Amino acid sequence: MMVIAGAGSGKTRVLTYRIAHLINQGVDPFSILSLTFTNKAAREMKERISQIIGDKESANIWMGTFHSVFARILRMESEKINYPRNFTIYDTQDSRSVIKDVVKSMNLDDKAYKPASVQSRISSAKNNLIGPDAYARNTEVINEDHLAGRPRLADIYKEYTIRCQRSGAMDFDDLLFKTNVLLRDHPDVLHRYQHKFQFILVDEYQDTNFAQYLIIKQLGAVHHNVCVVGDDAQSIYSFRGADIGNILNFKRDYPDFGMYKLEQNYRSTKVIVNAANSIIDKNQNQIKKTVWTDNGEGDMILLHRALSDNDEGRFVAESIFETINQHQVPNREFAILYRTNSQSRSFEEALRKMNLPYRIYGGLSFYQRKEVKDLLAYFRLAANHSDDESLKRIINYPARAIGKTTLDKMTAASATQRVTFWEVLTAPHAHGLQFNGGTLSKLKAFQAMIESFSAQVETVNAYELGQHIAQHTGLLKTLYVDKTPEGVARYDNIQELLNGLKEFADQSDPQQPEAIRTMADFLVDVALLTDADKDDDDDNKVNMMTVHGSKGLEFDYIYIVGLEEDLFPSQMALNSRDELEEERRLFYVALTRARKRAVLSYAITRYRWGQLIQCEPSRFIEEVDEQYLNVPAVSSARPDPFAGGKSFDDARNRFYRQMPGGSGGSNKKPLSEAERSSAAPVDISQIVAGVEVEHARFGKGKVLKVEGESPNAKATVFFPKAGQKQLLLKFAKLKVL
Repeated sequence: MMVIAGAGSGKTRVLTYRIAHLINQGVDPFSILSLTFTNKAAREMKERISQIIGDKESANIWMGTFHSVFARILRMESEKINYPRNFTIYDTQDSRSVIKDVVKSMNLDDKAYKPASVQSRISSAKNNLIGPDAYARNTEVINEDHLAGRPRLADIYKEYTIRCQRSGAMDFDDLLFKTNVLLRDHPDVLHRYQHKFQFILVDEYQDTNFAQYLIIKQLGAVHHNVCVVGDDAQSIYSFRGADIGNILNFKRDYPDFGMYKLEQNYRSTKVIVNAANSIIDKNQNQIKKTVWTDNGEGDMILLHRALSDNDEGRFVAESIFETINQHQVPNREFAILYRTNSQSRSFEEALRKMNLPYRIYGGLSFYQRKEVKDLLAYFRLAANHSDDESLKRIINYPARAIGKTTLDKMTAASATQRVTFWEVLTAPHAHGLQFNGGTLSKLKAFQAMIESFSAQVETVNAYELGQHIAQHTGLLKTLYVDKTPEGVARYDNIQELLNGLKEFADQSDPQQPEAIRTMADFLVDVALLTDADKDDDDDNKVNMMTVHGSKGLEFDYIYIVGLEEDLFPSQMALNSRDELEEERRLFYVALTRARKRAVLSYAITRYRWGQLIQCEPSRFIEEVDEQYLNVPAVSSARPDPFAGGKSFDDARNRFYRQMPGGSGGSNKKPLSEAERSSAAPVDISQIVAGVEVEHARFGKGKVLKVEGESPNAKATVFFPKAGQKQLLLKFAKLKVL
């Protein structure tokens, strides 16, 4: 069955009650698999279920994120895919570090092969279940890499995979990729889990990628008890590989499915619900539904026009300050949502001046701080000696006089002989390295220390071992003696990590209540935490985040800022209707976070890339039904500098004023797609593979291929400055050179 749950309709409650109902009907909790996208969502669901049916039964449900559930399965089946049981899970930073080493060892230009972009390419391949060998055989993919100036990417992917395997490590994408490999290559394992999981429930189905989709399809193939809940109108993660087609084409996979629509919104006012409906109606690719609410009418949506980005920041901070004072609203009920993280500066400055505490979601995670990663590296190495990244990180921290020259020699030996760093460390002579007696004794002392930790990994609880490691490595002492403010903060962070270990060790594992919770268990738990899972002790702060980061959250007061063309919608999303529709869904998600009031704002000038640019209001403002908008008239005290100081009778029109090239003004609205396509006619028949063209934004490029027929023909074009783009020809306005 598929449940289409509109924003604020209580979809988590649906999954919770369905699971409780199944158990009350006599279904064995061990046979239920429930998959979510955050640990926080899984925790909340488990708590709700245990309130209904009791802790004992709810503890036996296989419930968690895709990554945590399949990491658990992979640990149990690890020997079948040649991995140690305590394999390390690399985070993004670890993966990029390995890629950086690979690029360096292959003597490639690290400007052309930036770790972040290489990792993104590898991640995309894995999410589409393309392994390194299949990648190297795919001529289309290889051609794309050549055109992007990265012809050796297939070789990097292969070497990266070898190094991860050798280190007994998987990255996040591997947790899904290797699960698919396990189910594909071991029919007995697939058969076992197909029969084990008789009921499969999936939250946020619109956010699934191909790897997740295939796992669900395979596991559900025997019992056909697959229940997915989602909202196609909130599919906003295509850049991570999410495929809206999974929810739109559910009927193709399960022809006898039942579809249920949850259309009552319990969260927002009528004004917000109706305004959001008026926006999302503009999308063609959607499952039609009419969201409604019994809540009160509510305030109109305020539309604010700022002179600059700093002016916008001041307005938002003053508005929040005023609302807090007038209505005694807690700080936590305010959220400022922007399209890109770089927009936060003006709001941070303005909030600081008003003395309003704030927090930024998506900033540096606690577990990414250096001192925390250092101690975690000791934990990881104790559990898995093959973990090269962790070993290199802490072999000489705190300082133990193992110098750079020694480490460089060991790194080279490890790479050329294709052995782990630990193997070189434990027997340097056997790997062709001649060290003096002093160096050898230091290496042996380090090895002995790690082995003493390893002996306790499975026998001592996580907190006791963590405390022991922090003390015996000298890490706690090193940080304690640093009395600078930064040093004190780092020491406090280590104490906080140990507090987390204590809390973890004190909670029993519902699957094995008698078992001690070991360091290996803790490392899995930490590796799979997401931003949404972090709790802030002092949470009474104004919230700031990207719209992507706000999904699944709700606040009384929402400020959607930077609503300008080329910012929101992003200039990178105007090449096709699919991209534009995803941006519109993003705006829909932003607006539906609000319970009581929403404010939209944009600036007419903004600094971008170090230059002051003139901005045009976002088309999404125009798409909101005007009956739900409150558009204040221009104050005579603050005249419009681009209108000769005149005010406007028609307040709405002024929001679509464009900055003229010379003097004077115009009340021209942004063109609709149809108007844009007809404004500058292009002879599409001239655009064929091999032709050189010019695009207003991306510059000169070469057409690689043209697909489809007019009026929906699209071209794949490579631009040296912007990379490869797929453009809908009727909108692209390409000029043939």
